[in-house]
Amino acid sequence: MESRRSGQCKAQSPGAVEEILDRENKRMADSLASKVTRLKSLALDIDRDVEDQNQSLGGMDTDFTSVTGLLTGSVKRFSTMARSGRDNRKLLCGMAMGLIVVFFILSYLLSRPRT
Repeated sequence: MESRRSGQCKAQSPGAVEEILDRENKRMADSLASKVTRLKSLALDIDRDVEDQNQSLGGMDTDFTSVTGLLTGSVKRFSTMARSGRDNRKLLCGMAMGLIVVFFILSYLLSRPRT
């Protein structure tokens, strides 16, 4: 039986072997083409995500810049008010105490279990 099989392999013509190899090459080329298409699609998706994230970061930069400007102005006004006189210091202490009370009330309301 073994000699018969080896005889069949040897009996195949070179044209038949080339045809088998050509079919295998075409199958592998198609497989490679589908993998390249998938990789290209992934690369385009990554590119879109990167562009979206860059736009978001650019918007955040603008927001942080405007918040920095607001905070700088507030700190300047707060410092001016603190340095200006005794009446303003009383007002400043009252505001600070009020903010502390509001903070504790909010933290209590947010930490209590919801029913």
